[in-house]
Amino acid sequence: MFKHLLPALIFACFVFPSCQSGEDNPPAVDFNLEGSDPQAIKVADEVMAALGGRKNWDQTRYLSWSFFGVRQHYWDRYTGNVRIESPKDSTIFLMNINSMEGKVQKNGSLVDNPETLKQFLQRGKNAWINDSYWLVMPFKLKDSGLTLKYEGEKKTENGELADVLQLTFDRVGHTPLNKYEVFVDKESHLVTQWSYFPEATDSIPRFTLPWEKYEKKGAILLSGGRGKNELSDIAVYDELPESVFTSFDPVK
Repeated sequence: MFKHLLPALIFACFVFPSCQSGEDNPPAVDFNLEGSDPQAIKVADEVMAALGGRKNWDQTRYLSWSFFGVRQHYWDRYTGNVRIESPKDSTIFLMNINSMEGKVQKNGSLVDNPETLKQFLQRGKNAWINDSYWLVMPFKLKDSGLTLKYEGEKKTENGELADVLQLTFDRVGHTPLNKYEVFVDKESHLVTQWSYFPEATDSIPRFTLPWEKYEKKGAILLSGGRGKNELSDIAVYDELPESVFTSFDPVK
């Protein structure tokens, strides 16, 4: 449905939050600080604070969610280990999105051909890149390769006044020419809408969707509402059994 629309923003300071300490929300390595607007950076920092703050984000280790009922994810942010269950095609991925090592089960059988396994692992990583961005994009407004521009105040489709950030990317991911407009509510400082442009030069977005139904999970706020569709089963855990990432047995 939404596969391959989003940039592959996988950076050391995103996967290993120990290098992102402090409440001042420092940018990731290679964030385009010089090319970004000070006002846009200010708004991005307000978003992080509204979501629970940088310290609480850094201390959030385990996340799980269902991507529109298509894929179920379990993610260890500290190690990069993920479990992705795709019931539609009876596939389970157990892998590390940093090392690209892992194993895959398809239709109840282990994928053992090395070249086929490599292709499956890349498919799993691409799914994780896409699906995680739909969940945690507001925490990644100062990622590597990203430039923030302030586009002023505009109204969302619901008529609410918002600060609008433009996100563009430089030499990152498998879709680096994308552009986003992110609408940030002026009172709550939460992201309430985004627009996706396949090319940075596009003037009309491919889609515009709300960000709604924020709920506190652990010490942070996460949003699942995307209009007619919804990210569901969103959870934050202090601990998860190692077997979640190593065994194909059902997660209990």
